[in-house]
Amino acid sequence: MPADPSGTPEPDITEQEVPLPTSNGADIIADFVRRLPSLPGVYRMIGENGDILYVGKARSLVKRVQSYTRLTGHTHRIARMISLTRDMEFITTKSETEALLLEANLIKQFKPQFNVLLRDDKSFPHILIATEHAAPELAKHRGARKRKGKYFGPFASAGAVNRALNVLQRAFLLRSCTDSVYEARSRPCLLYQIKRCSAPCTGEISLENYAGLVEEATQFLSGRSSDIRTNLTSLMDASAEKLDYERAAVYRDRLAALSHVQSHQGINPQSIWDADVVSAWQEASQTCVQVFFFRNGQNWGNRAFYPRADKSTPVEEVLGPFLAQFYADKICPPLILISHKVPEQALLQEALTTKTERKVTVTTPQRGEKKALVEHALTNAREALGRRLAETSTQKKLLAGVAAAFGLEQAPRRVEVFDNSHIQGAHAVGAMIVAGEDGFQKNQYRKFNIKSEDLAPGDDYGMMREVLTRRFKRLQKEKEEGVPREPGEGAFPHWPDIVFVDGGAGQLQVANEVAIELKLEGVAFVGIAKGPDRDAGRERFLMAGKDSFMLQPRDPVLYFLQRLRDESHRFAIGTHRAKRKQAFKKSPLDEIAGIGPTRKRALLKHFGSARTVSRAGAADLQHVEGISAQMAQTIYDYFHD
Repeated sequence: MPADPSGTPEPDITEQEVPLPTSNGADIIADFVRRLPSLPGVYRMIGENGDILYVGKARSLVKRVQSYTRLTGHTHRIARMISLTRDMEFITTKSETEALLLEANLIKQFKPQFNVLLRDDKSFPHILIATEHAAPELAKHRGARKRKGKYFGPFASAGAVNRALNVLQRAFLLRSCTDSVYEARSRPCLLYQIKRCSAPCTGEISLENYAGLVEEATQFLSGRSSDIRTNLTSLMDASAEKLDYERAAVYRDRLAALSHVQSHQGINPQSIWDADVVSAWQEASQTCVQVFFFRNGQNWGNRAFYPRADKSTPVEEVLGPFLAQFYADKICPPLILISHKVPEQALLQEALTTKTERKVTVTTPQRGEKKALVEHALTNAREALGRRLAETSTQKKLLAGVAAAFGLEQAPRRVEVFDNSHIQGAHAVGAMIVAGEDGFQKNQYRKFNIKSEDLAPGDDYGMMREVLTRRFKRLQKEKEEGVPREPGEGAFPHWPDIVFVDGGAGQLQVANEVAIELKLEGVAFVGIAKGPDRDAGRERFLMAGKDSFMLQPRDPVLYFLQRLRDESHRFAIGTHRAKRKQAFKKSPLDEIAGIGPTRKRALLKHFGSARTVSRAGAADLQHVEGISAQMAQTIYDYFHD
């Protein structure tokens, strides 16, 4: 039975064994074997252009690497990997557990062609009750836990967190404003008026009573919702008995909010408290991994993942590397329920225990509620993969239609669409959206802040020239650094096959000039001109050397291109609005040297607004805590010089 680089013998049924192709790959590997120690560690197999082909771990480096030098007994995948190997690198570790953790991190870093890869690996959002202020803030948090406070999560999506925050504000009336806004308030904001905040900023509630609300919210997020409901019910009844119906209505509304959030949590298991349920389903050479998050006995959502793996890799050997990579940069719960027993499951459990510094159990339940949860997740994985396969099939037909409509030799694997957005040249941005066989690739989207100072306000042609030049110069630089244009079988390509620019002949001419200047090859450029009266369905398409043309009004390819263009509009306009909003928020105090957050907060608290600060005299400015005579003169000179 052949040895697989993952460390587990491959079943004979997965793929027919083939002899190792005659190449110098095996000879190069054999030369390394003579110098390797019998120690645990991680190895990297490197290809012709310096790209990482594979990252693996081993209990004994010499034994593992030696297995690649055999002339027979390898699957097609392993034999091809060996034939492409031109160099190897090694890192020894203290234990196989440490090697497993390092392997997962390196796979995420290098994304090798022959490894199982976790895609769409964004951090998960949490709910934060920030305790660094006397009146704690309720906020959404993503990323490193730098702020002091209590974190609750993970939630499956930002939408799930936003919905939870919306209801928590109604139930517990906690503030959601930043500390600087809190300090600058002189009267309650709109959230107080619509009963979503208790307004501790202006003393509408004492800090002592506000702390009680914070404690209730903490208990609810910690899973002790029944105690809170009992307490609120008794308070509502007591207020009603005293004929204080207004107060009773407040408690009634809070109870309704709690019922709302609990009714939208779906399954709330009785036998587990903190756990992740991970199920994998494989069909048509693709795998879907469904992850459900249960924290404090509550269901906080689920998310589907589609890891990239070789077509011959069985579901168990996809799930194992997925788990290692998934928890490489996340805090894992004490219990992980999985649908399939994975290779080296005990080693994975030991590695996660070492990483989190507490006991972690990875198990495949056989009966009871835990098994029902796994089967429920497995059903979701099967249905999600079915939908994805149907969408992919449709997408492939549409891309084939694009190839036929624009004279491409084959269906494009990567489509890029560029658009600009500005208001009379102000806050100008360029946007690029990307699509492929799996639909919109949002992790590939890019935004470009227009940097050129020579452009006339509103010069759309100049903006498009800058965006396209920066985009393709970056690709050329990556190519010079050894990043392959086609990163490997199954991977999403780095270079587009076809580029659409939103605009008519002028925009297309700019794109073609950039292509000639940068000597681009293998990329088709198309302009999308809006039809008369900007009617959807009457767009004209322009290509170099061809007359402009239109597609049939009911052509599915036309609808597909309209969706691409509309998505580019949405992304460009959203990016522009975010930039404009950021500019509106910017205070003139931010431009003054020596004015940081503390002094800015003190000035705003003392004077009420930046405009009032600008009108103050130097003597008045000195009365603000932290503002010396020299700093007061600096502020005064900034506004009056």
